[in-house]
Amino acid sequence: MSIAVENKLPASRTDWLRSPLVLLAGAFILVLIFLGLPLKAPIGPMYWDSYLYYDAANRIAGGQVPIVDFFAPVGPLGYYIFAGWLAVFPDAQTSLITHWALLILTAPLMALIVAHVDRRSRADAWALLIPFLVFALLPFNSQEFYPFPSSDAFGIYNRQVCQMLYVLVAALLYVRNQRLLAFLVAACVTALFFLKITGFIAAGLICLFALVTGRITLRYAITAALAFAAVLAALELKDGMVSAYIADIEALVATNSGTLAPRLVQSISINVGVIASSLALCAVMAFASVADLGRRFDALRRAPGTATVAALLDRDFLWLGVAVCAGIFFEAQNTGSQAFIFLWPVLWMMLVRLPRMLGRPKLAMLAAALVAAVWLPLFAGTIERAIRTYGSMTNGVDVETHNLKALGSFTTRDNVLHRAELMLQLYPRQQQQLAEIAEGKELPSSLLYSDLDFQVTNLLAIDRGVDSIRALEAKSGVHFGTIMTLAFANPFPYLMDRSAPRLIAIGADPFRAVPEPDAEVLKEVAGTDLALYPRCPGTWANVRLLEIYGPGLKDHRRIALDDCWDAFVNPRFAGKLGG
Repeated sequence: MSIAVENKLPASRTDWLRSPLVLLAGAFILVLIFLGLPLKAPIGPMYWDSYLYYDAANRIAGGQVPIVDFFAPVGPLGYYIFAGWLAVFPDAQTSLITHWALLILTAPLMALIVAHVDRRSRADAWALLIPFLVFALLPFNSQEFYPFPSSDAFGIYNRQVCQMLYVLVAALLYVRNQRLLAFLVAACVTALFFLKITGFIAAGLICLFALVTGRITLRYAITAALAFAAVLAALELKDGMVSAYIADIEALVATNSGTLAPRLVQSISINVGVIASSLALCAVMAFASVADLGRRFDALRRAPGTATVAALLDRDFLWLGVAVCAGIFFEAQNTGSQAFIFLWPVLWMMLVRLPRMLGRPKLAMLAAALVAAVWLPLFAGTIERAIRTYGSMTNGVDVETHNLKALGSFTTRDNVLHRAELMLQLYPRQQQQLAEIAEGKELPSSLLYSDLDFQVTNLLAIDRGVDSIRALEAKSGVHFGTIMTLAFANPFPYLMDRSAPRLIAIGADPFRAVPEPDAEVLKEVAGTDLALYPRCPGTWANVRLLEIYGPGLKDHRRIALDDCWDAFVNPRFAGKLGG
């Protein structure tokens, strides 16, 4: 007896080591360690998306309030979270810190879900946690936009929404405690509202289906809704953020009103493999449920009510269909995302059901194959991209810069660097041709923003631009306190510890995310000390931004700052610039 007791005690003392929570905590600690290390990663397509976070963080540090003080293409939450992380880890690698920032919210929420599920089924807990960690830790989109291995520093807020939707779906399907579920739903939908409104709408569809299937009761759904409303009311009373956010959403909807249908088609076409496999899986699982569905219909006819409706509708194939519809809608406005990763909690529910289908082995095998067809391209594809990217770092070279702070934490291939440096020499000599291309409303290359050499060229031009601004200041004895750019992103205030003018949009896509400026916006533009216009290369988007903000710059003096930047200098400095 004593031997048996001695053998049992060590097992009970170490049982906690087998808990999924240990892996989650270890992953979070590893994140903190990596953020504190001087790491670099291969630069990726559309790297300049990450500039927006540094621009926003710099504005927040200077007292500006997202949405209230500057227009943004998405909600304010991601920018606030990033600003907090950047304050702690100012030198962290860009693609990692932007991607990992949301863990401050999702990790605690997943810990609550995993701890709850683990009491009932450790297999379920592990099955929910491991895919979440893969997508939460690896900074890659589910679609590849460039043939060279590279980190994805774009589509960041879309990935954050998908990870939050993953947490929401996992909670609705696996959390039985209604109080805990109400808290999780309130936390997720509130976060989604302030991350990106399309993610919030997608979550609304999923939550509505959870309500009609009885996964969350009406009482606790109302509790979650009241908690959400309380947060909105508090923020509105504080600084009017919510009403300003809604106004910005209305402006974005008006700007993009004609693009929804084509974007839905694009969403389906880009993700056709996942969507087609999911629909086929829905059909197979519906066929497998025909007999039970018949019994449930009979029960509904005999005793109509919410309970019998819930029993009829709470089906894994219907859950999958609803999640797919939510995913199609969300992806309609995205470039770069971890599309449809939140299907996994539903797919796992189907896999757990498969042993009960072994009496029909062909049907069970078909269902298993379709689950793999839906999931493996997302899951294995992300892991494969990470292996390719980080395995290829031995082929990367550092790019010599001295003004880029954390934005310079990248490597690239030597041939990409060579091309970038060559283009930096050629662009200034080709201004006439580039202007003609821009006037034709085209880019020098249809994939210009995805080209790695363009992103490196842009950073090199920015690095030199900072030197040019400082040289101008030293020569004239002026100090430009506020700096804006007539370009998609404005990293200069962050890089130079200056300010950006209020009310100027970040992520300035003039065709989708820059409303026509009113008198107050143009007044802020007129008051800015320095506005920069890029010429390496200039594009139709830059021309359009100059048209939009040009009325506010009519009194500024335009000078050639260097080969790649024109500068609009505030008239109050005109006397110090000389002839």
